[in-house]
Amino acid sequence: MRTGIHPEMKKAKIHCGCGAVHDTLSTVEEMRVDICSSCHPFFTGEERFVDTEGRVERFNRKYANAAKTGDE
Repeated sequence: MRTGIHPEMKKAKIHCGCGAVHDTLSTVEEMRVDICSSCHPFFTGEERFVDTEGRVERFNRKYANAAKTGDE
């Protein structure tokens, strides 16, 4: 590896929206995330759908009339 081109690794704290704090190494000392392994449905086993951009609602609005009339 070449010297002097790699960023310095620091101890980092990852703050999740659920309140969990994880310690790791990173080039950034502090990060804030919406979902972590403590609250993500895949890791917790909960049946919860995470839709941060409103895609489900937009799909339902778009195809709501098609379901009523039978059109596709």
